[in-house]
Formats: sequence, structure tokens, C-alpha cells
Amino acid sequence: MENQFYRNAGISLITGAILIITTMVLHPTGGSLHHIIQITNIAMISHAIGIFSIPMLAFGFYGLSQYLLDKSKASTLAFLIMLLGLIAAMFAAIINGLTIPYFLNQYAENIEANENLLKAIIKFGFSFNKSLDYVFISACCLAILLYSIIIMLQNKMPKWIGIYGLLLILLTLIGLATSFVFTSVFGFSIFIFSIASWFLATGYLLTKSKGI
Repeated sequence: MENQFYRNAGISLITGAILIITTMVLHPTGGSLHHIIQITNIAMISHAIGIFSIPMLAFGFYGLSQYLLDKSKASTLAFLIMLLGLIAAMFAAIINGLTIPYFLNQYAENIEANENLLKAIIKFGFSFNKSLDYVFISACCLAILLYSIIIMLQNKMPKWIGIYGLLLILLTLIGLATSFVFTSVFGFSIFIFSIASWFLATGYLLTKSKGI
């Protein structure tokens, strides 16, 4: 039963990673108010996929945390930090992909008459969304760092996945030091694709676990 739980968690982690990759592939770019209205359907679909990925990833990381659990309980801390990031991502997806498109559609016939007000509201929404992105990015990095250190200190998973996680964090820090904008569509896509590769690899290894 325990082995099946870890395999299911690994499959869930892989599925969640594939879903967030799909979200970024479909993710439309921003633009004028008219453009945002025109891309409402694809924006809502892509973000709905992203929202659905969150419980999949949460269950996957719960399984990973249980698999790596030891006397220090550090993996539980890593899971809670990752959960914080996933919750921030959920709210960002709801605001950016569901709330804003739905809100603008209510003014589709008279945008010009309310343009200044709409732009101010959209600007606030995007600013709030960017703050949530920072929470998500920070939480993911810290959680992956903790998971990677735990993996390196144990013998439950191959060391290379821990090294890979540490390498991703190092590259992220280099990006921050060189003023790389992780909250732009391009920058956020690079970050998502990077961590998704770690999610996929970790999920695969979890499906092959033999229990503890």
C-alpha cells in the first residue's frame, strides 16, 4: 500500500508538471484592452489548466515529503513552503486568467467610455499578480533547495536529482543578480520550464521507489 501511495504521488507530480508546461505553452501575451478581450477564451483555458495542476502538484509533493521524512521533519517544512507557493500561483491564475478577462468582457461594448478607469484597474490587477508571482518563485526555490539538500543527505533517492535541484537554484540566483526579469511572460516561462523539468524527474523517481 505504501509503495502504491508513492507511485501515485509520483504520477501526480508528473501530471502536474505536464499541466503547468501546457499552461505556459498556451499562455497568451498581454496587450491593449481590446486584445485582452479578444484572447479571453484562450486565457481562461490556459489558466484553468494551471489551476487544475495545483492539487496534482500538491499531492505529488505531499508524497515526496512523506518519502523523504526523517527525524528532522525538514521535508514537511519544504512541503509547507511549496504549498504556500502553489496557493500564490492559484490566486495569480484566478486574477490574471479568469477575473480580469471576465471583468473586461463586461465592458466590451463601451471600452472607450471607461478606458482610463479600466486601465487603472487592470494595472492594479497585474501589479497584484506580479507580487503573487514573486511569492510563487521564492517559495518554489526555497522548497526545491530544501528538498535537494535532504536528498543529498539521505540515500533514498539518487544524488543527481539533488544536484540538479541545487543547480536550478544557482541559475535562478544568477538570473536575479543579472537583473533577469522572471515576472515577464518570457522570464516566467523560462522559470516554469526549468522547475517543471525537476518536477518531472522527481516524480519519475518517486514512481520507481520501493518504499521505506
